[in-house]
Amino acid sequence: MKKLLAILFVLISAGYSFAQTTKWKDDPDHSKLTFTVTHRGFSSIFGLFQKFDATVTSSKPDFSDAVFELSTDVASINTEVKMRDEHLRSPDFFNVAKYPTMTFKSTSIVNTTGMKDRFRITGDLTMRGVTKSVTMDLWYRGTVDDAIPQKTKAGFQLTGVINRVDFGVGATDPFDISTEVMIKADGEFFKTQPQN
Repeated sequence: MKKLLAILFVLISAGYSFAQTTKWKDDPDHSKLTFTVTHRGFSSIFGLFQKFDATVTSSKPDFSDAVFELSTDVASINTEVKMRDEHLRSPDFFNVAKYPTMTFKSTSIVNTTGMKDRFRITGDLTMRGVTKSVTMDLWYRGTVDDAIPQKTKAGFQLTGVINRVDFGVGATDPFDISTEVMIKADGEFFKTQPQN
């Protein structure tokens, strides 16, 4: 009898935890995915991707077990210079005709600073057909009940540096464009219904 009760307790606890898992969807009007490279070693060039979808799934209110997923339309790249954007879409860089989508899915999240809102997040980034594990910094900026859309929202900022050459994007010579690319993503996420 005790063994049966113990099994039932485990099953009920597991079901309760699963029922509490919630999904969050990015608000495109208040989210941005940007990058910065250095040109000729002395000036910064900024750009962004205008079309992307992002989700967060978590069962804990502090997001310490969160899983982040991102899918980006690479052709939506915008550096505010048409000729440069067209070159970036070409086979010399992203080759969007063959590789139209860039994706990221986190595989681990760790609090390494002791501050409850700061994490190191590691995940698989796929760009130009190449998948590499990358690690970046995550700042959980809080959760609020937004009265106007009548939804709960959470804010996050992701920052880090990747090496574009690891993904075959552009020439290996860093003279014209730095091989290091600084990434900064800011997002507001709507809480959707708990996942069943």
